[in-house]
Amino acid sequence: MPAFRRLLLLTLLGLLLTACQQQGFPAYKGYKMSPYTVRGVHYTPMSVESALHYREVGIASHYEAGGARGAIGQRLYRSQYYAAHRTLPLPCIVRITNLSNGKSCKVHVRDRGPYIPGRLIDVSTAVADKLGFRRKGLERVKVEVLSVGDGPYRRKA
Repeated sequence: MPAFRRLLLLTLLGLLLTACQQQGFPAYKGYKMSPYTVRGVHYTPMSVESALHYREVGIASHYEAGGARGAIGQRLYRSQYYAAHRTLPLPCIVRITNLSNGKSCKVHVRDRGPYIPGRLIDVSTAVADKLGFRRKGLERVKVEVLSVGDGPYRRKA
């Protein structure tokens, strides 16, 4: 292939990758831990090592992404078990336990949020149903990280 065509092809590929990143679907290798800013507030995700020891109690809220893409580009549907967290590395798997009734489930954290003060984690409709607080909307929960990353990058707590 002539040098000009090769250069043109590489340029087009670079533009395509840049366009994908600008649409909010950045490629990630193993974990997504890049800092970000929402409404003027800067967030820095925790390290994988810190996340593997993460346990926190706080308020969970219910949200519906309705087919939107999460922070790592996967489509989020109300029937799936997913959650959003501001600073955990993406993706990760957590156990969420409803402290008022003891119900718990494993959930994939695939998105960022919640950005409302006092809230620890947002969960999908399916998770809120499983934990028994969909109608209530908010619930006090315990969140424990079980693993961080996908495929060969996956690390268990």
